[in-house]
Amino acid sequence: MKLLIIDGNHLMHRAFHAYPTLTDSQEQPIGAVYGFFSLLLRVIQLTQITHLVICFDRPSPTFRKNMFANYQIKRAKMDDGLATQMVTIHEALNEIGVPIFELDGYEADDLMGTLAYQAAKENIETIIFSGDRDLLQLINERVKILAPVTGVTQFILFDEEKVKEKFGITPIQIIDYKALIGDGSDGYPGVNGIGPKTAVNLINQYPTVEDIFKNLKNIPEKISLKLANGAEIAVLCKKLATILLDVPVHLEIEKADIKNFTKEQFLAVFDKYNFNSLKNRLGYFKKDLEKTNKKTKNENQMSLI
Repeated sequence: MKLLIIDGNHLMHRAFHAYPTLTDSQEQPIGAVYGFFSLLLRVIQLTQITHLVICFDRPSPTFRKNMFANYQIKRAKMDDGLATQMVTIHEALNEIGVPIFELDGYEADDLMGTLAYQAAKENIETIIFSGDRDLLQLINERVKILAPVTGVTQFILFDEEKVKEKFGITPIQIIDYKALIGDGSDGYPGVNGIGPKTAVNLINQYPTVEDIFKNLKNIPEKISLKLANGAEIAVLCKKLATILLDVPVHLEIEKADIKNFTKEQFLAVFDKYNFNSLKNRLGYFKKDLEKTNKKTKNENQMSLI
């Protein structure tokens, strides 16, 4: 059993920017919808999963925004053309029967973290598809992150070893790393004067932010002074960086089984939106309920770095 958790907002935004502008018969934009399903089929085929769920952000303020007013303050408003297509994507996924998770007050990250945690407790192997590096903190022996590298054709699969190789720290220490250096895309600053290299060196000596502040006397004075001055913001940033694992959502694994999503359901959606070029890519989905995770040769698969 292998579960794929899709970061719906990331997939949607990537599709919106990567695929050409298309319109339907009413001259309404439909390119992001086409791109969403094109990329979804690629990822499903690449990962050879047996179960699928998709998580989305909600437009309402999250608990992080309530905690820190400047959280994501520089993030651009969703393009109107994309907003309308998001509604269409939801409708199409509902027609196919793919489980969607979204909840006011929480980010999709928290939903993905909670669902991955629930799956891990049931010994279910899980892959999360997202470009959000915050999610690397969720990686463990049962959870991996599949992240795009360039465009929609190359991906990198992060496991514990890959995180250590690329960042020099363990997955769970991504939280402490963000607490020290901040996150420009999310709008929180971290400790003034502490950059990535210094943060990694500190974390390799003292595994958590709490351990670092307990050992200020053992840290060179120039750095310890910066840390002391930024102690309060570091504590706040760690809370902002931490993905929740206890959001009130429940993974019903039987509803996520891709045996529930027949080829006919996809074809009906593709016919509705005239996505004819996607029809011949449905070989992974069967017309009946037979098992669909049989290994196949992947001559035309994407490169997995």
